[in-house]
Amino acid sequence: MAAPPEVTIKDLTGTFVMNKTLSDDPDPVLALQGVGWLTRKAIGLATVYLHVKQYTDEAGVVHIDIDQTATGGLKGTSELRALDWVERPHSDHIFGQLNGKTRWIKIEDVDDDFLNQGFLEDDAENGGPAGERHVESLVVSDKGWTARQIWGFATVEGERYYIRRIVVSKGDKSIKIRLVYNWQKK
Repeated sequence: MAAPPEVTIKDLTGTFVMNKTLSDDPDPVLALQGVGWLTRKAIGLATVYLHVKQYTDEAGVVHIDIDQTATGGLKGTSELRALDWVERPHSDHIFGQLNGKTRWIKIEDVDDDFLNQGFLEDDAENGGPAGERHVESLVVSDKGWTARQIWGFATVEGERYYIRRIVVSKGDKSIKIRLVYNWQKK
């Protein structure tokens, strides 16, 4: 189901489901990230849910906490993002030891032609403190890969969806994918 207009980057709180038909196949990215064949196949068969809670702390920093779950009993990952561009360590049972940072960003400040294409420019009041309407995340793994993501909304096949554009790089290899999420509920 497409995201209703009241669901914006300013408040992603709710549940999203990865749309496998509209998303690119994540298997090549997971392989580059060192995820084993069996786990990749289980992820490929599962329905992936994002349970999102977005809030502002006492210091005025926006947080986006995401718990992923999947059908078939596969435990997903957790993403705890603070939009202050401060690097934080994270240990993940699928991806290992990570360091990541997240921030608000204007799409015109994204210097990658894949990462910045196709996004809607939702109303400026629906974003960061300086009118930013997208989120950027950068993760570095102890396994030698980096992942840069831009989050926002886009029109896909005539409907408005929450999407993530992702570039994962390791050595001289880079893989680009777009993940599209159906809105499920608040």
